[in-house]
Amino acid sequence: MRKFAERLKELRTERGLSMDELGKALKLSSGTISNWENYKHDIKGDQLIIVARFFGCSTDYLLGEKDDY
Repeated sequence: MRKFAERLKELRTERGLSMDELGKALKLSSGTISNWENYKHDIKGDQLIIVARFFGCSTDYLLGEKDDY
């Protein structure tokens, strides 16, 4: 899930969002976002879909399977 963590942080920072702001937008805690970005927890399938929809990208992109949104 290293690629997911990298892509999540990249997308979040590109949009100028703090972990707290992203967490609120996704109805999650900033700790959850931090855990994902720091490789402490893997994202669950339903959460992955929510993140992809929020950023307007594919789950394959988030997981590093594709390099385009």
